[in-house]
Parts: sequence; C-alpha cells; structure tokens
Amino acid sequence: MAELAPEIAHHAALDARMVKVARSIRLLELASWPVSLQAPFLDSWNAGRPRLPVVDYPKLDFTEARRELDAVSAAADPQHPLGIYLIESARSWSTAAALLEVLGTTQVRSHSEALFGRPDEALPGNGPSTREAARHFIALANELDRELLAPSEQVAVSATSLQLQLQAALDSFFNARLIEVVIDPGMIAKAAAGATRIRLRAGAAFSDYDRHQLLHHEAFVHSLTALNGREQPVLASMSLASPRTTATQEGLATFAEQITGSIDIERMKRVSLRIEAIAMALDGADFIQVFRYFLDAGQNETESFSSAQRVFRGVPLTGGSAFTKDTVYLRGLIGVHTFFRWALREQKLKLCRQLFAGKMTLGDVRRLQPLADAGVIAPPRWLPEWVARANGLAGMLAFSLFANRIRLDQVSAEAPDFDV
Repeated sequence: MAELAPEIAHHAALDARMVKVARSIRLLELASWPVSLQAPFLDSWNAGRPRLPVVDYPKLDFTEARRELDAVSAAADPQHPLGIYLIESARSWSTAAALLEVLGTTQVRSHSEALFGRPDEALPGNGPSTREAARHFIALANELDRELLAPSEQVAVSATSLQLQLQAALDSFFNARLIEVVIDPGMIAKAAAGATRIRLRAGAAFSDYDRHQLLHHEAFVHSLTALNGREQPVLASMSLASPRTTATQEGLATFAEQITGSIDIERMKRVSLRIEAIAMALDGADFIQVFRYFLDAGQNETESFSSAQRVFRGVPLTGGSAFTKDTVYLRGLIGVHTFFRWALREQKLKLCRQLFAGKMTLGDVRRLQPLADAGVIAPPRWLPEWVARANGLAGMLAFSLFANRIRLDQVSAEAPDFDV
C-alpha cells in the first residue's frame, strides 16, 4: 500500500495501541467456569441435595488498560469513520475490562447489559422483545414432533469423528492447514472457535446438524472473519472479537446457518431457552432453578449445567443477575437478515461481502465503505460459498423481500384452499 494519508496513519497508530491493550481483556475466557465444577454439582444433584457451585474468579486490575483505552478514544477524530470506529471500540473494551474487575459481584449485571443488552429489549424494527421472540421459538419447537427427523439426523457423532470431518473440510476450503480442530477435555461448552483453532469438548456427542453448524457458524464466520481481519493493513483490531461486534458476529453466524440449511428448530430452541433463562435469572431465579429449567426443557444433565453456567458467568449464583451475552443471538440474526435485505433493495450487496473483511458491526460496514472503495480497508481474502455466489444470495433475498409482504394472519387457515 502507498504511504498512508496523515489522518489514516494517525488512526492506524491509535488502533495498534488499542490492540496491544485489548489482547489482555479476554472476557469470555476469564468469566467462564472451569470444567471441574461440573461433576461435584451433578453429584450433589443426583444425591438429592443440590449445592450451588463455588466459583473462584481471579482478582483483576485493568486500571492502566482502561487509561490507555481512554487516551485512544480521546485522540481519535469523532468526525472521521476510523475515529468513530476506534472510539466505540475502545469504550467497548473499557466496559469489558470494568466487568472483569468486578467478577463474582452484582455489578457485573450492569456492565453486561451495557455490552449485550437485555431480554426485554425490542428487536430491530420495533418488533417484539427478544424474550417474546424466544418464547415463540420454544413454543414452536415443542409443538413439532422430533420423530419427523430423518434417521441420519439422529445418529450421534463422537468428538473424534467430528474432528476428522471438520479438519478435512477446512483443509479443503483453505487449501492449507490454517485452522486446526482439536479436542479439549477442559471445556464446558461443546465447541468454541478462535482465528486458527476450533475446540471440541472431549466426550461430547454431536449430531449431523451440529457438524454443519460448526462449519458454517464457527469456522466460516467467527474464524474466517478473524483471519480476514489479520489481513487488514490499517485496522488490526478487526481480527479481534470486540464485545461491540458480538451481536453482528453471532447474528451473521446464525444467518449463515439459516441460509445454508444448517439450522434446525432444536437449535433455535436451545438459543431461545438461554434467553428465557437469562430473563429468569434477572427476575431472581438462582442457578439451581435455571439448571432445572433446562432439564425440564429436555436437555440432559451435562448440557443443562453447561447452559446454566453460561447464564451465571461472572455473577452471583443466588439470582437477580445474569451474564446477558446470549440475548444477542436473536437480535443479531434479525439485524443481519434485515441488513442483507436492505442491501439487496439498495443494490449494495457488496456490503454483505465486505462484512466478512473482519469483525465489524453493521454500522461499521456502512461507515467504512468509502475507505474500502479507496483500498484503506482490504476486501475479504476468504468468503463462504453462499456469500461468494452473489446470484444465489440475491435470489434468496429477493424471495425473502417479497414473502415478508404476505401477512399470515390474513391467509386462510384452511390448507386445502391453497393452489399448489
């Protein structure tokens, strides 16, 4: 790239300072529980005397980091697209640092809500609340008969088998070993993705849908955007999972599942159950009550513990607080879906591809587009097939735009009345 203009170079230097600080603010890693807490709790549960887990969080001090983030924010130009990006990013990292400093206390709740929102917030477009949408999907999933699943969809796959399948698919996609799939015995979650590594929980059983979801959600969104972010010449921070990009990242990843046919109603139910559980915890339910809620919803004990700990990461287990990250999935999905439809209508589908150039919000993509056109923001090096094939994406979105004009409440409930 040619020598950077002074305002670009100024913000690139600020971004480098922010990245240096942000790498130590590992929000999910530091707030999550060790797997060693699971067995004692389940033993106490099965003995009929359930005891709340005792979580020992680290004592952290990010005073210097927050001071540096404040300095980055103050030095950025609030009238420049790069300045807006840096100000919002630095403030997000600062809030995450403040949350980590009060792990285990009720103060985590307000920081979490500032980063991820609440279940009672309206969805984009002044729609129903996130919790209302979650209840809709839970009710719909409960009405559908799981016996309708094909036999192949009910066969469990071991972590070792899935590791081999995913590794082969990723090596073929990148034509190189850029992402390594490993089995991790220390995980509570079934899977997690970074830029160059996808971890699977040892001993976990995975469905055929899980395989497709991990490929399209974790690898071809979370890992791929991190890898593309590393290619950025000015904004190195676009390779990092900033808290402010979580809603767009999870919405894009869930949208990827949807458009590739990799999502099933049970997956929507799992996401929705977490949202309802967060609302329950905020309303006063404790860890044991939330664990029981997941059990009653059909999850086994191991998965119920994993789901409940997601709700209580970093907060007291006695109720009234929650780690609200999982509220972003439905809100992000609706936001991304709406953005893609808007891009088609405005003939700006290139923005959908640019969304993969790194980890950004939907607002970032639009604000930074002039810089992308000028080559300051690099285009994505890798794209999932469903995005790269613009005609197929346009076809799906065109149908979605038209179908959303049809109001189901004005369509006859009598199926024979439809001409097919």
